[in-house]
Amino acid sequence: MQSTIVPSAVSGTLTAPASKSYAQRALAAALLAPGRTELLHMGLCDDTRAAMGVVRLLGAEISLEGTTCWITGGLHPEGSTLNIGESGLSTRLFTPIASLVGRPMTITGEGSILNRPMEMMVTPLEALGVRITTTAGRLPLTVEGPLCGGETEVDGSLSSQFITGLLMALPMAARDTTLHVDRLNSIPYIDMTLGVLDSFGIRVDHEGYHKFYIPGRQSYRPITYNIEGDWSGASCLLVAGATAGGVTVTNLDPLSRQADRAILDALSAAGAEIVVESDRTTVRQKTLRAFRFDATHCPDLFPALVALAAACEGETVLKGTTRLTHKESDRAQTLAEEFGRMGVCIDISEFDTMRIKGGSVHGAVVESHGDHRIAMALATAALRADGAVTIERAEAVSKSYDRFWEDLAHLCKC
Repeated sequence: MQSTIVPSAVSGTLTAPASKSYAQRALAAALLAPGRTELLHMGLCDDTRAAMGVVRLLGAEISLEGTTCWITGGLHPEGSTLNIGESGLSTRLFTPIASLVGRPMTITGEGSILNRPMEMMVTPLEALGVRITTTAGRLPLTVEGPLCGGETEVDGSLSSQFITGLLMALPMAARDTTLHVDRLNSIPYIDMTLGVLDSFGIRVDHEGYHKFYIPGRQSYRPITYNIEGDWSGASCLLVAGATAGGVTVTNLDPLSRQADRAILDALSAAGAEIVVESDRTTVRQKTLRAFRFDATHCPDLFPALVALAAACEGETVLKGTTRLTHKESDRAQTLAEEFGRMGVCIDISEFDTMRIKGGSVHGAVVESHGDHRIAMALATAALRADGAVTIERAEAVSKSYDRFWEDLAHLCKC
């Protein structure tokens, strides 16, 4: 699919899509909770649909009416293979949960997820009593539990997603667990997980995010849970407001634990006008200046940050590019290539650093590389180009924000 964006001013109000990060965590918790859980404001992007399919295969009953999802929990797998689609979070979240089952379970997926590293799960799971085999450190992989608990170490430098999976599965283990975490780079995402666990009645203690104490033999409780709006999905909408007019986005919690709420800090540093209210955030265009920003703990913001930097006079410096290698694409390289086609110079030669020379954006034909966040960022930058920008493989947005193109068109017509 192609999508062509012509230079446009934007205005209007939109509702943020549901957070797929919270949705997947809530689905996992509801699976493990005996009884009926009600999830409000459920979004149906590709990753969330894949997680719902996994939860069904693991034994839960799911019914959906509009944006309300009811789940009757219970870990009673109907088969032995779980397809997680192209979701990195679901892969690393549901692998430890599948390890609670006392028979072999195979986890596989589709597309770019088959090339993403999974070897970081092997040693910790083996230390906790699980047999695990991978395909050269990648999917498909097979686990055979039960996950017993105990003591293990995890390297948090590549991804916090596996730590999230352990934190959600280990309260169901027969023994208590001490989890040692080295070089954790995504603390806000762990805070999200701890918040969900607390809501579902699960206790986890930690010392400075380096050592986690997880009592075993706990029970999840079924609850009614509201899924927040997604700061990640809203980030490009807010950048569009800062660079091409003005945008209001509702259903965003200004006190959210989501890492990508930090987009407000970047917008402020760039000089955008920002008004934050209890349930709505408005960003309006002003003269924008180059800025410095460390995205180590919010790497999913990089594409939106590059779209913002492209509209700023001067050189913007972003830190944290080492977090971008194992995404849907090699995001640092992809951003440099595709924004380069639009005349935006991006230098990624310096370790862990990206330098963007802002100013003008030219019309061009660009490619998403199958990466949802790249597609949205290219579209955002195109709003202030000097000609039309055509984005190839534009359908990639459905991974996290299935109505993005409709919402962007609405802003351009207001």
